[in-house]
Amino acid sequence: MGSCFSVGLKIESSCHEVKVTSATVPPSPRSQDEILRSANLKSFSFQVLKTATRNFRPDSVLGEGGFGLVFKGWIDEQSLIAAKPGTGTVIAVKRLNQDGLQGHQEWLTEINYLGQLYHPNLVQLIGYCLEDDQRLLVYEFMSRGSLENHLFRRSSYFQPLSWNLRLKAALGAAKGLAYLHSPEANVIYRDFKCSNILIDSDYNAKLSDFGLAKDGPLDGKSHVSTRVMGTYGYAAPEYMATGHLTERSDIYSFGVVLLEIMTGRRCIDKNRPSNEQVLVDYARPYLTSKRRVLHIMDQRIVGQYSSEVATRAAVLAMKCLSREPKCRPTADELVNVLEQLQELQKGWDSCRKETGRKHNGNKNVGNARQVASRGGSV
Repeated sequence: MGSCFSVGLKIESSCHEVKVTSATVPPSPRSQDEILRSANLKSFSFQVLKTATRNFRPDSVLGEGGFGLVFKGWIDEQSLIAAKPGTGTVIAVKRLNQDGLQGHQEWLTEINYLGQLYHPNLVQLIGYCLEDDQRLLVYEFMSRGSLENHLFRRSSYFQPLSWNLRLKAALGAAKGLAYLHSPEANVIYRDFKCSNILIDSDYNAKLSDFGLAKDGPLDGKSHVSTRVMGTYGYAAPEYMATGHLTERSDIYSFGVVLLEIMTGRRCIDKNRPSNEQVLVDYARPYLTSKRRVLHIMDQRIVGQYSSEVATRAAVLAMKCLSREPKCRPTADELVNVLEQLQELQKGWDSCRKETGRKHNGNKNVGNARQVASRGGSV
């Protein structure tokens, strides 16, 4: 099979051993009081959050998930009381759907995770509300919404992301994933997808909604679940088939997202011809050819990237999507390769700008000579 990385990518290792175990034993469960006391979070009253979101008005809804609706709100950062819309700090308030499948335990799991994990590429959990039968979570507000919207939604608000911003998003998401896989966090994401990658005002990518998708910290980086919780099209085939989850399952999902970033196509699209509906199956034959990969790149960003950067991104995606989990890169290797690609892209951009300046300079000189030859003034 050879080395898992080629085409000039600076990856030190080839295929990796993935530790396979039976279902791991999670740490001893902590009580609700222990979790809430240990979490470095703010406790909000229901009335404050109700006022901050303007009584959970429909026009304040930012999105909806299995947990419930997410509302936009405003609070005073110092006093933590509700502020007038447009003032204070913007927050995102997730309210538990009491009729939904996810209940109190999932709400508590989110606090258990996000109350202890801090990283620039994870959406920050600010606080919570536990009052009677009300369960709410308060997050930092991500003003530019999800990567999914920027890639696929056609509207005046969501303009197609440039190639440079797509690379930035991929790198930010990889850094968040690398932190989750690190010994410090020891978390397998399980539901890595475009809709769970949020973008802030500076186009920094941050991972969200990974707390509710977990059973608990995973010792040995391996877990067997009786309930497959990934998203179809993103989930690794071995996880869908067996329920066996490793950190390399997340890497497969990253490969799918990277394909979506490159192609501007959804991982599953029933509106396309039958042979193009599943992105991974459609794109896989194109990823091994430097010439063919350019045919599947998003037409909206043509001319924004070098063929070398596109080819190397394709190689990375291909390795992430390897059918052998042990031949997929680690999250740290993802970060390393994407940083290389970003530097290559910067170099290509600089050369292109310099060429453009020289061309314009020569054009201006030519125009001046024409004017002078006709006896005019420059």
